Amino acid sequence: MKTARVLLIGCCIALAGTGASADDEAKRHWAFQPVRKPPLPKVKDAAWPRTSVDRFLLARLEEKGLAPSPPADRRTLIRRATFDLLGLPPTPEEVAAFEADPSPDAYARVIDRLLASPHHGERWGRYWLDVSRFADTKGYVFFEEAQFPWAWTYRDYVIRAFNDDLPYDRFLLEQLAADRLPAGKDRRPLTALGFVTLGGRFMNNAHDIIDDRIDVVSRGLLGLTVGCARCHDHKYDPIPMRDYYSLYGVFASCTEPTVPPLFADPPDTKEYADFAKELQAREAKLKDFVRAKHDELVKSAQVRVAEYLMAAYAQRDQPTTEEFMLIADGADLNPTMIVRYQKYLERTRKGQYPAWAAWHALADLPEKDFASGAVSLCGQLAKPDAARPVNPLVARAFADKPPKTLAETAQRYGELLNNAEKLWQEALKEAASAKRQAPAGLSEPAQEELRQAFHGPDAPANVALLPYGDLSLLPDRPSQGKLQELRKAVEQWRATGPGAPPRAMVLEDLPVPNEPRVFRRGNPNNPGEAVPRQFLEVLSGAARKPFSDGSGRLELARAVASKDNPLTARVMVNRLWQHHFGRGLVTTPSDFGLRSDPPTHPELLDHLATVFVEGGWSLKAMHRLIMLSAVYQQRDDDRPECRRVDPENALLWRRVPRRLDFEATRDSLLTASGRLARTIGGPSVNDLTSTAATRRTLYGHLDRLNVPGLYRTFERYAA
Repeated sequence: MKTARVLLIGCCIALAGTGASADDEAKRHWAFQPVRKPPLPKVKDAAWPRTSVDRFLLARLEEKGLAPSPPADRRTLIRRATFDLLGLPPTPEEVAAFEADPSPDAYARVIDRLLASPHHGERWGRYWLDVSRFADTKGYVFFEEAQFPWAWTYRDYVIRAFNDDLPYDRFLLEQLAADRLPAGKDRRPLTALGFVTLGGRFMNNAHDIIDDRIDVVSRGLLGLTVGCARCHDHKYDPIPMRDYYSLYGVFASCTEPTVPPLFADPPDTKEYADFAKELQAREAKLKDFVRAKHDELVKSAQVRVAEYLMAAYAQRDQPTTEEFMLIADGADLNPTMIVRYQKYLERTRKGQYPAWAAWHALADLPEKDFASGAVSLCGQLAKPDAARPVNPLVARAFADKPPKTLAETAQRYGELLNNAEKLWQEALKEAASAKRQAPAGLSEPAQEELRQAFHGPDAPANVALLPYGDLSLLPDRPSQGKLQELRKAVEQWRATGPGAPPRAMVLEDLPVPNEPRVFRRGNPNNPGEAVPRQFLEVLSGAARKPFSDGSGRLELARAVASKDNPLTARVMVNRLWQHHFGRGLVTTPSDFGLRSDPPTHPELLDHLATVFVEGGWSLKAMHRLIMLSAVYQQRDDDRPECRRVDPENALLWRRVPRRLDFEATRDSLLTASGRLARTIGGPSVNDLTSTAATRRTLYGHLDRLNVPGLYRTFERYAA
């Protein structure tokens, strides 16, 4: 299977002349209908079927006047089954023993032996890692460690889950919300959250990261291209933008902890104690640096307020730069702080903010007539105006000496905000010495209002302490270099220091969930209507209830893994069928929407889905059902009379010969040479092309940005 992240260009093309709406089509679309348990069809050749699967296939063949192919010879059969379940060739001894065993259950015992092998999880775990867009690196990132140091812990989880035949519904719950499930003594399921955290990082653009997580859940688990609704209602499927941003709110309500948790108790050894001591020292250096840079940033935002006001004024009619990484020199204004001032001024322009009434009035004056306009305007500032009240300290600062330019206005505001307390005390002292009352409106609240321009909850300078890696607030190259150096020292030691224990790459819910809004045309700077965090309407109905448990991740996971969800079981059994026969019953395994190919055997698909759920979501039971069938055991001889009726073999009148994939090819060569290392699990191997690399191909290091030529030759791509 190729990468799980695909550019869905077709979904961004407008429909033209399509009669019925997507909603109307969805009411009839096969994939959105409840899974039904069809009766087993009647067949003429009642002796051929070996499992219920065969009845559905044989009925279709007989409709077309075709007959299935004879069974394969025993050597072919054991090689086929062993490669399918283990991705390795059988040993000569295993082949000889099977060929010599005349018992009727000999083949079934071979299947059971293969399913019990620890190498089964490696083979089928590889297929799942493709669905989950697994890789060892983050993709496009700058100024930080590009590796996922513990990506292999997710791979180990997947291998273990397939070997243990973890029920598929539980498998999904753990991969989406293991941290929200009741915790037992075994904390290894926390590593399952690599499913959502091991995607690309897209230069740490939060919106793209969330989009990637929505995509892996929707296409990987549901076979739906929900990501097409990011900028507009889905062009084909009944997925409005509201539903996309409902899911967006779920993942926007989560965060990755700076220090991922341990999933096993650390050893009580001197080596670990030394490791922990050095880690604490490195983290302290990093925290001290970040705190110092934060203090510098806050101080600069206050001392250089005049410069920031003018920079924000210059940007007020320009597109926001929030989505771009901006690089500045050490002495430059901070680009992110300019954006914060710009947004702050936009907010104060729309409401009644007496402290900023003078600024907005003066900023609206034409540049060529600024001086004359300011004289008239400043004379009116002290006059009471209920429609646009002016802070008395601000009015006092401008009334006697109108500014000649907007830059002078900004400078005056800088002095006002930095000296609000002093100016208030001077005004009171002046009034007292003249033996008169303080000017009207001159009171402590007026001074407090100016103070809030620096210290209020929405004040630009009141920026929260930076988390590690938030380079948008440290944009100058010297700071980036130092931060990168300190962060890398911490990350490398935490990941590879002597005595370092492995950690789980988890998500955690934020204390306060995100309340999502639709982003018009996908632009986060153009928010629209508010939407609740909830599941897709097409799968849960119009009466669905919003998620209420934290981020809603656990509720989302339960909705995905529900036996009433018409897609989840169908999508998974179709993936199983695809890897056993080379093509799925639905040939678009990650798209079951209105643009998908219809299933070649819809009743069989529903039969498999029903058996899957009723059998406790057991993947190994599904393997047995499929592989013990007569259709699986057919020969692969070409039959011209059948090919004329069904040239693509959609009806499976024979077993189509299949090439070994890249992993099985390389692993088979190592096996034949006697050099294959059969150790299960552990960190990735850096260079599979090295003569010293003897581990299974599954364990090869996958770099999103530097895919080895060997992988490209065999069409194997990192996600």
